[in-house]
Amino acid sequence: MKTESQRPKGREGTAEQLNTAIEATDLAEKVSSIAPAKAVFGSVNVLLTQVKVCFLLLCHGLLRVHT
Repeated sequence: MKTESQRPKGREGTAEQLNTAIEATDLAEKVSSIAPAKAVFGSVNVLLTQVKVCFLLLCHGLLRVHT
């Protein structure tokens, strides 16, 4: 019996996974009581948000790279 993957496919799936990761790091930052961990979670959150924005711009053709 063949099992199907539960992961979403395509661009929508990637954007949703980035949203989930951003929410998870935001929650981890809020509940952490260790200052260095808070800083790391905050930095990761910013990086994931930047990746998401660039990904969405590339998907919609709004970010053009001139060669």
